[in-house]
Amino acid sequence: MSEAGNDGRGWSGDRLDLDAYLARIGYEGERTPTLGVLRALQRAHVTSIPFENGNAVLGKPVALDLETVQDRLVRGSRGGYCYEHVVLFASALERLGFAFTGLIGRVTLRNPKILPATHALIAVRPADDDRLWLCDVGFGSGPLEPIEIADGVEVDFDGWQYRVERRDGVLGIDEWWLHQRGEDGWLDRHTFTLLPQYPIDYAVGSHFVSTHSRSPFTARLFTQKFSATHHHRLDGATWTTFRPDGSSTERKIEPAELERVLAEEFEIVVEKDELVQLEQGLASA
Repeated sequence: MSEAGNDGRGWSGDRLDLDAYLARIGYEGERTPTLGVLRALQRAHVTSIPFENGNAVLGKPVALDLETVQDRLVRGSRGGYCYEHVVLFASALERLGFAFTGLIGRVTLRNPKILPATHALIAVRPADDDRLWLCDVGFGSGPLEPIEIADGVEVDFDGWQYRVERRDGVLGIDEWWLHQRGEDGWLDRHTFTLLPQYPIDYAVGSHFVSTHSRSPFTARLFTQKFSATHHHRLDGATWTTFRPDGSSTERKIEPAELERVLAEEFEIVVEKDELVQLEQGLASA
């Protein structure tokens, strides 16, 4: 579980502008390491800070030091992908006194191929609860609250449904699977183990995701905004809105619409020079 210090295991919670972060996500509750606070923090975080890969598409570095992440996700009108979200959320958990560890997941989405383990997650044990809870704050489509890491657990958060499954892994190492219910039933979202991960591990994974030619995040813009009532996703020029009942709507946007859609629907404001490059990317897709 988390411990501060200079040995690489800490999450820089002492350098977090906690007041600014809590204001950014609209959280005004208690600041104690309890399950109730954890639930409220995750709901506030995932519904306030969008998911986006703008820097990777633009060929800009995606730094994971806390100061850079705060400038972008807290002080700026931007979002981030899973590593940025988890670094920020973990620093807040550390500052508030939670016991936790970073984890790494492997996105599946019914893909028969083994994909790289590049999804950041957190396992948390609150001070007032003996159970272990999964905080998946950086996927872009919830969940709204933590989910207990226990085989067969099913949850419903305002109509958004998720399920946890344990499977026997290689050499007896448990594999944990998170499923999400959609229009076509249960979809396996990602799998993970409980092997602890640290900031340096995320730096390695993030470098691949943000720079490798085979990474989908370097090829096209991908943004998401999630709430209790809808999930907006912009994948290239395809804007899809999902709802808890499984229904969805989809349409293509024109490059000239990008600035408005990002600002009004995803709460993302990009610099003019960046906007021009992103518009050109949509036009050439």
